[in-house]
Amino acid sequence: QVQLVESGGGLVQAGGSLRVSCAASGRTLSVSVMAWFRQAPGKEREFVAAITWFGGSTDYADSVKGRFTISRDNAKNTVYLQMNSLKPEDTAVYYCAAKLRSILTTDPAEFDYWGQGTQVTVSS
Repeated sequence: QVQLVESGGGLVQAGGSLRVSCAASGRTLSVSVMAWFRQAPGKEREFVAAITWFGGSTDYADSVKGRFTISRDNAKNTVYLQMNSLKPEDTAVYYCAAKLRSILTTDPAEFDYWGQGTQVTVSS
């Protein structure tokens, strides 16, 4: 089992910044890819960003490219999502996810473990 715990969500004004964190525990050596997804009320879960655990290769949704940065601290088993230039449409519950296969994908069905989510609200 891999356990994921998100933190750092909150309320921020449009144009502001926020960093959310995801701490992994358990069988972390089995994890190859970590990612962030988000889900707004009434909408499908949406891919945001992903990073490979060992190589650090990244992938971003078009909607966040240039604004969000995903990073990881291997020693701390933690993945971060730095969110800059936030927009009201970024408002959602942000979920951390992990998958075992070392292939960067955007499909939530291919991820094996999920955190509980952290709320990010961007006001106008």
